[in-house]
Amino acid sequence: MVKIVTDSACDLPEDLTQEFGIIKVPTHIIWDGEDYLDSVTMTADQFYQRLPATDAIPTSSQPSMGEFLAAFKQAALEGASVIICLTVSGKLSGTFDSASAAAKESPVTVHVVDTRSISMQQGFQVLAAARAVRMDATVQQVLDSIEKVRQKVIFSVGLPTLTNLARSGRLGPAFKLFSNVVISVHPLVAVNSESGKIDPIGLARTKKSMLDKVFNHFKQKIGAGLKLHAAVMHGAASKEADYLKQRIQQELQPVELILTPTGPVLGAHAGKGAVAIAGYYE
Repeated sequence: MVKIVTDSACDLPEDLTQEFGIIKVPTHIIWDGEDYLDSVTMTADQFYQRLPATDAIPTSSQPSMGEFLAAFKQAALEGASVIICLTVSGKLSGTFDSASAAAKESPVTVHVVDTRSISMQQGFQVLAAARAVRMDATVQQVLDSIEKVRQKVIFSVGLPTLTNLARSGRLGPAFKLFSNVVISVHPLVAVNSESGKIDPIGLARTKKSMLDKVFNHFKQKIGAGLKLHAAVMHGAASKEADYLKQRIQQELQPVELILTPTGPVLGAHAGKGAVAIAGYYE
């Protein structure tokens, strides 16, 4: 039996995690000297409620090698003969390295996959793997299904400001074009699924313009196809997320549309008020 393991940076909703028996290893949130486990001892709601009320800056830290090894042992106890572990982009986190180190000590074979993604851009790869397993696919077929989605999935993000992302140290040289913008401007970014890095894609002067540009960027990049799988993510911005959800439903007619809050991992870098769309065509 093949078992799927991932980390909590994928933002995969809990109902889907449970439905497919996916083991999710929580990322750590370090905040004001305390260590919290993403979605375990710190939920998305708790995170966004606290964020405006403190000057302390939250940061994220990858799960340890020992935590991944515990997950692999759990999968083996549940009957796994092979494990496929999908991690957040290795360019954004050391999670891939932790999982790879744990794989060497695992009681069963582990294939560790760097999704070169985050949030539901990663989550859709996890779902593709889980759905392939449910169809009794071979290990190689599961790995192929992950790669197929990785090459197609688009991720478009609108940020309230660049402040949180700058503090996280995730800004590369490409962000020099944003260096002199005023704080009220809303930057748009994407995670490049080839490089695994964050790329700038534009600026918006108003929140409404940001939402429209996030949607238009996604629509342009997604191309055309028969069956669209899409997800809208938000950092305590449910009204804005509903607007994007309605536009996707009306203009793109997806076969699957997921609406979910971003967890503390993405929230620590994107900030409260961020919105995003991820998706791909079959």
